[in-house]
Amino acid sequence: MSDVQETVESTVETKAKPSKSLGFWATSWRYYRRRFFAMAGLIYVIFLGLVAIFSPMIVGTKPIICYYKGSIYFPAMGYYNPSWENAIFTTGDHFENRYEPNLQKNDPNSWAIWPLILQDPVERVGDDWFEGRTANPTDIAGGPSWKNWFGTNSVGVDVFAQLVHGTRIALLVGFVSMAIASAIGIFIGAVSGYYGGWMDFILSRIIEVVLCVPTLVLVIALLATVVSPSIWQVVFVIGLTSWTGIARLTRAEFMKIKQIEYVSAARAMGASPYRIMFVHILRNALAPILVPISFGIAAAIFTESALSFLGIGANSETPTWGDLLKQGQDHILSMWWLSFFPGLAIFTTVLAYNLIGEGIQEATDPRTRDA
Repeated sequence: MSDVQETVESTVETKAKPSKSLGFWATSWRYYRRRFFAMAGLIYVIFLGLVAIFSPMIVGTKPIICYYKGSIYFPAMGYYNPSWENAIFTTGDHFENRYEPNLQKNDPNSWAIWPLILQDPVERVGDDWFEGRTANPTDIAGGPSWKNWFGTNSVGVDVFAQLVHGTRIALLVGFVSMAIASAIGIFIGAVSGYYGGWMDFILSRIIEVVLCVPTLVLVIALLATVVSPSIWQVVFVIGLTSWTGIARLTRAEFMKIKQIEYVSAARAMGASPYRIMFVHILRNALAPILVPISFGIAAAIFTESALSFLGIGANSETPTWGDLLKQGQDHILSMWWLSFFPGLAIFTTVLAYNLIGEGIQEATDPRTRDA
């Protein structure tokens, strides 16, 4: 009888014990997961990130790992940075990107692990590159096929290889440029919204002046001062011109949150203004700020593609999606695949980031997430 009574009492205590409430971010994530298109956009962006990281393992003509003359090498690292390719293959034995025949000729005991697809993003694969494989077709003969999934360009370089390796440039431009824009926008918006007065007046006028000039025009004007812009210069310029929306939203959030009691309590306890701004207020203002950051990544990718299409983008050994669109400009009727596949990649990537931004906006706003 006592055992039954103890069981009943423990059950009552378990039911009476209140469940732990979810925090803001856990609640927002729960609502975000319910949105099919937002989750689809997030999964697609994660997929692109994996493609960008492992692009040399997906498609390339350099071995991922090889054994040559008694040592282990990683030639595919040259796709990330040309200086990372082992010197023995470039300045030593002069392989000139023809690894398979040279490995066997110079060292019969050598072995190599190759990428999934044997195509190069920069050079045309010739007859002597791999045993049993013919050279890539050129011009209008280079349509999509089992060997070249997305076809080849006018000189025979594989379009799929260029798209896969160009993913690194696209994501680099999006994330790094918005990191720069976020740092500038959050700092200016926080100072303007927290201090107010004449400082708010001056910073607000600066924001309005930058907003008056179209972003693409401003980027072109800044890049015109550089003779041969690198990808890092393009990223910096895009970030330097994309912070205004973040700054305005940050200013509005800071002006609202600084009136709340916990900010006054922190000020009364002797917290410095910078600690109040970037520890206490920013933490609670971050949710709505993530929305323009997500949209900004999509805009940065689109801007870089537009610059490359206009011929004023970065000089990079790795082709960008905008470069591919430019290649298809003169062959839009005869070589449709040069415009279709890069355009599809840009469209789906920009759409995915926009869906993520809309999902964050709906999931973090109590007025819309229950709709």
